[in-house]
Amino acid sequence: MIAAHRLTKTYGTRTAVDGVGFTVEPGRVTGFLGPNGAGKSTTMRMVLGLDRPTSGSVTVNGRRYADHPAPLREVGALLEASALHPGRSARDHLRWLAASNGIPRTRVDEVLDLVGLTAVADQRVGRFSLGMGQRLGIAAALIGDPPVVVLDEPVNGLDPEGIRWVRTLARDLAAEGRTVFVSSHLMSEVALTADHLIVIGRGRVLADCATAEFVAQHAASHVRVRSPQHDAVATLLRGEGLDVAAHGRELRVVGLDAAAVGELVGRSGLLLHELTLVRSSLEDAFMTLTADSVEYAGATR
Repeated sequence: MIAAHRLTKTYGTRTAVDGVGFTVEPGRVTGFLGPNGAGKSTTMRMVLGLDRPTSGSVTVNGRRYADHPAPLREVGALLEASALHPGRSARDHLRWLAASNGIPRTRVDEVLDLVGLTAVADQRVGRFSLGMGQRLGIAAALIGDPPVVVLDEPVNGLDPEGIRWVRTLARDLAAEGRTVFVSSHLMSEVALTADHLIVIGRGRVLADCATAEFVAQHAASHVRVRSPQHDAVATLLRGEGLDVAAHGRELRVVGLDAAAVGELVGRSGLLLHELTLVRSSLEDAFMTLTADSVEYAGATR
């Protein structure tokens, strides 16, 4: 378990993390989301003892990361996959990590096989592609068979097979009762992987809830309606007190499900060409919640 209590980090006059508190529970995948500059990386670095909090505290399994005698046996982390010596082989990279934490050398071959790098284990990592380096970083995170796993952008550089593999790996680790904390900008992957979400913006927690609850709270589903009698249908639905927005020849209706909208229009004798329930997405919910927390926003053309 990871527990943060009023975690704060300032750099001069700038506050990167502002009184953040949360608990990452075992047995589920917790997604960690936020716009660029929200404080995600700084928070993760404080979890792993790489940055010292200005105030507050964060513990892993009840202790600070630095207080664990063999930290790789407690928490495995992927923060920067390219933090590798380019002249060292993948096998040797993992061997020194294992030796530093009293981990048996047999574990090296186990994780190389797990991440699919056995065939290139003796190649220098400086020749690795971005995706291969990412797989090696995940192997390093799992070398100690830790109960807590922290992954920052784990699918970066991976092909579709690799992305699916990471998704399955994260869920399998959680199913084993481990604590899995994953940060990513790929909303579609988070939606498929995470059971729970912690969302931050401008250094503060904006949401801490189940993924389904987050989507339901911050993005409304709607019914897409198309009709050759567009204006009459719109007038009818608005007259029933429904929220109706026109987008070209499409109506987006909020307030009733698709079946109820169809019955209402049918009773009026009007024609329908399309009646589709459009479910809200995690991306929609995220964009709605963090709209005021985006530090760098491009203009719309």
